Amino acid sequence: MTVTAQPVPILSDNYAWMLRDSGSGAVAIVDPAEAKPIIAALEKAGGRLDLILLTHHHSDHIAGVDEVRARFGAKVVGAAADAHRLPKLDQAVKEGDTVAFGSASARVIDTPGHTRGQINYFFPDGEVLLSGDTLFSLGCGRLIEGNAAEMFASLAKLKALPGGTKVCCGHEYTESNAKFALSVDPDNAALKARAAQAHQQRAAGQPTLPSVMSDELAANPFLRAPNAAALADVRAKKDKF
Repeated sequence: MTVTAQPVPILSDNYAWMLRDSGSGAVAIVDPAEAKPIIAALEKAGGRLDLILLTHHHSDHIAGVDEVRARFGAKVVGAAADAHRLPKLDQAVKEGDTVAFGSASARVIDTPGHTRGQINYFFPDGEVLLSGDTLFSLGCGRLIEGNAAEMFASLAKLKALPGGTKVCCGHEYTESNAKFALSVDPDNAALKARAAQAHQQRAAGQPTLPSVMSDELAANPFLRAPNAAALADVRAKKDKF
């Protein structure tokens, strides 16, 4: 029994993620910001939806929730800290809580930095991380509501996950992130290989995601920052890049 994750392209560069639990057949969707393509993908997959998982409150992650919920009757899960700015929650969660999903369950990880109330979900069965806008392939989220110390602490939690963890983030940013990463870490062989791979994937019309945590640890300049001050420096350079 395992959890699998499939990206559903929405908006200009977002991904919602369709999750399946092989043990029960349960289906979940993560951050449904655009209802029409998500409903189409779910109908094509059999028309079942048990759970909607939300990582944070930005409209490019939640705008389609109510329409998708109305169509399938799914339960909505999100951060208790952000309940006042999320669609109506059936389950409000915080760090250390678990979310049942068929025969599997996700661990909730508080990951402030991009927003105050951002959370991630980790499924040990399948080693799937839904990282929203905390961790991107070769990048991290902009510090809109949080600070570098918070983001550094959040990324430290994610770095501790198994090396085979599939990083399922909210945006197709890998190619642009690679260009910046190479500007600050030009001699990193792992980074150069990942950049070339991402370029080939996009040229072929394929998603670059999910990425793998061990690859991110080797190539992502934000994960490689040794402390919060170094992360702040890299983030400031990225914001001006």
